[in-house]
Amino acid sequence: MKIAVVGSYGAGLTMRVPKAPGPGETLSGGEYDEGPGGKGSNQAIGAARLGAEVALLTAVGRDAFGDAARRLWAAEGVDDAHVVTGTRPTMVGFILVEPSGENRITIAPGALDELDEVAVRGFAEEIAAADVLVVSMEIPEPAVLEALRVGRARGTRTLLNPAPARALPEDIWSMIDVITPNQTEAPVLLGLAPGHGLSDEELVSRLRERTGGAVILTRGGQGALLADEHGLEEIAPVDAAKIVDTTGAGDAFTAALAMGLAEGASLADAARFAAHAGAHAVTIAGVIPALPTRERLPKLTTVPIGNPS
Repeated sequence: MKIAVVGSYGAGLTMRVPKAPGPGETLSGGEYDEGPGGKGSNQAIGAARLGAEVALLTAVGRDAFGDAARRLWAAEGVDDAHVVTGTRPTMVGFILVEPSGENRITIAPGALDELDEVAVRGFAEEIAAADVLVVSMEIPEPAVLEALRVGRARGTRTLLNPAPARALPEDIWSMIDVITPNQTEAPVLLGLAPGHGLSDEELVSRLRERTGGAVILTRGGQGALLADEHGLEEIAPVDAAKIVDTTGAGDAFTAALAMGLAEGASLADAARFAAHAGAHAVTIAGVIPALPTRERLPKLTTVPIGNPS
């Protein structure tokens, strides 16, 4: 199975803290760690660990973090031949993790701001050859939109992980086959104000009206809600043995969902497979260590490629 990923790479600088500091507050007692991150890279590695042949498009700087990224992708079997080496530093994300596992993240994009439509067009053959194209939104909007356009033009199934969420141009919605917002991102995509009062069912129905495709609303410990041409379906939550770090759960979910779809699973079965991947990820500290291999997950139910999902 082949998966093309257009998204971000960055170094994650993590501080595990007794509690998140308030405005003007300085706290001691934290534990520091650093490692690779960025949604695109995480999702590419996650899919490769599950057995996919993965090509990645992102951008890094000419620095130690960029060099480390190239070594990581080589070790994980991710094709980085089209990764852009920019003039700015590699993206850095600063992550605060509380004892509960909840996290707060801020990002300095750096070289990612140099990822543009030209780079995406140079990646078009990899998109065309893929069973699924995964796009996330930590990269400049023109690159996001061009990736979806190329995916649609080349007949590749498109999966948009809309994080961080922002409004999308009206003409791009029809190019999204599957969109996977969480409960915070869905209202932003719809342009709704805080306190909008819509139920999860209403949110996914409105998003499906926009795309004409499928919507999977991820709801953490409540599982997920799927809306497609067959109607609404609840995806049951998978209980985690313990919650250590939620940072990589969304990327593990997206990678497994893409893999399930690439292998011919229905949307519902792919989402259930993805839920197990997300539940596994929260039990392990750090994003890359938490991304599961195939033997860590239950068997995926598939149907012959080409059957309706």
